[in-house]
Parts: sequence; structure tokens; C-alpha cells
Amino acid sequence: MFYFLTFGEVKIQIFVEFYSPQTDILNMKLTWWKLLAILILLYVIIGGFMFDVPKLNILNESIRNLYFHVPMWFGMIISLLISVIFSVIYLAKGNAKSDIQAAEYANTGIVFGVLGLLTGMVWAQYTWGSYWSGDPKQNASAIGLLIYLAYFVLRGSFTDDQQRARISAIYNIFSFPALIALLFILPRLTDSLHPGNGGNPGFNAYDLDSRMRLLFYPSILGFTLLGVWISSLRVRIRLVRNRIYGIE
Repeated sequence: MFYFLTFGEVKIQIFVEFYSPQTDILNMKLTWWKLLAILILLYVIIGGFMFDVPKLNILNESIRNLYFHVPMWFGMIISLLISVIFSVIYLAKGNAKSDIQAAEYANTGIVFGVLGLLTGMVWAQYTWGSYWSGDPKQNASAIGLLIYLAYFVLRGSFTDDQQRARISAIYNIFSFPALIALLFILPRLTDSLHPGNGGNPGFNAYDLDSRMRLLFYPSILGFTLLGVWISSLRVRIRLVRNRIYGIE
């Protein structure tokens, strides 16, 4: 609940939340998945560096990056997909909260995308001999991230809130299929060093054994939950700030 305190000519708005057992129980119900995310990520970090991995030529110990690089890309794609869903909801209902949710999930998706690109570059240095070799998968990933960075440039170019929300929602909806095409379709149509592209087998085909699956799949879940957690926090911050400043 918000209250206003007046000191002379200074008016301060404060937020007061009253305690109740019902609120406490609700908070417990809403935080279980956050605790799960923390436990999974701790398990992945410890296991990713300590558990045994297949001994393969060229990859060697660098295969441990599979626990981080690929799940970060999954986290990016899922976050951006959620962003698109909120953009569609905004266009259908005109709810300002949906626009905020679309923007913040896109923000989180870009962070995961940058981290995925950086971990991929480190992996490429060990396996391909160069951080950036101009591989179609690398180039397509960079172009995809630039498309989404342009989304925020577009949002910042409007002063009218409704116009910004409408146009950026439309841009967001078209950006996601373009990203999917860049990441999963175009690299398969040409020569590529990346596993699963250009005729190369994916990890599933020869080295993602049962030991790695025990970490790989939980890692995808953990990074996805982390992305949802970060996005939900940023949405709450934006909503509180808008309420304090009287922005609808």
C-alpha cells in the first residue's frame, strides 16, 4: 500500500506492506521454483567442473562447456519466445504491463545470447583454433543479436508510450522467426564447423552419454528458471517505479 508523507513542500511516497499469515504462505508458494533454480544451478556448476566427461579427440575437457553454452542459448530462445507472447497479448488487449513484460524478457534473452556467444567463442578457440572464424553459425548468431538490439533502439526512439509499445511489439513478433531462421535453418544450408550444422553430427549423435544428460537437461531447466526469475524481478521494479511516478 502506498502512502504520502508531506514535509513542508516536499511530498514523499512510501510503500508499506502489512504482514499477514496468508501473505507468508503465498510467498512460500511463489518462491519454491526460485529455490529450485538455485539448487539446480549449484548442481550444474559443481558437476560441470567435477564430474567425469567423455574423452574425445579435439574436444577433450572443453566439452564441459556444453553444460553452460547450450543451456544459455535455450534460456535465450525461451525468454525471447515469452517476450513475443507478451507482445501478442499487448496488441490484443493493449495492456501496458504486457509491453513491460515483453521488453524485460527480451532484455534477459539478449543477456543470455551474449553469454552464449562469448562461451561459444571460448569453445571455438580450443576446438577451431580461433575465437571468431567467420563460421556461418557464429555470423548468424551475431546478426540475430543485432536484430534484437535494434528492438531496444526502436523502443528508445519514441516518446509516446502507446506508439512505442505498438510498433515495438510488431517488430518483436517478426524478429523472433528471423532469429530462428538465422540460428537453425541458414547454417544447415551451408558448410559449418558447428555441430549439427553443415552435415556435422550433433552432440546427441555420438557423445552426449547418460552421464552428461544428468547435467545437461537440468542445466537447461536451471538457466530457463533463472531467466524467468530475472525477468520477473525487472518487471516488478518497472511496475513499482511507474506507480511511484504515476505512469500508467
